Amino acid sequence: MTWDTNDYPSSLKNLETPIRKKAIDIANAMIDEGYKEGQAIPIATEQAKEWYENASDNEIQQTKQMSDEDLRSRDEDAQNSRPELLEKGEHVIPHENGWAVKVQDAKQASYVFDNKHEAIDRAKEIAANKGTAAIIHKKDGSIQEKVTFSE
Repeated sequence: MTWDTNDYPSSLKNLETPIRKKAIDIANAMIDEGYKEGQAIPIATEQAKEWYENASDNEIQQTKQMSDEDLRSRDEDAQNSRPELLEKGEHVIPHENGWAVKVQDAKQASYVFDNKHEAIDRAKEIAANKGTAAIIHKKDGSIQEKVTFSE
């Protein structure tokens, strides 16, 4: 199912236009990557809200101007996504800017946080949605804790 501004989950209807469009865009990408609708919608909504808080006025304006065709079509990166990472655990690792959440075997971190607690919370949230594990590392790289979630 590919969504656009005329056909999208009802849970998105009360969001401001740029947040709703961003959530639709993210959810479409997640569906393309193999997420189930029930997983993609809440994750995309949360990520769109976070994006909006940190987006520049220019980014918000660009998103407002996205057409339905833009929302339905996926770019080159989405076509080359790595669905095998959906089954991998989320690692919380030290990062030069704080603590990162990175999928095992991913090329780069998904998120970077100033403090470890925020990174752990996000890793657990993602792992719970994917039914995988959150692996928390110490500063020296050794494993501090592993929390497993089942679908």
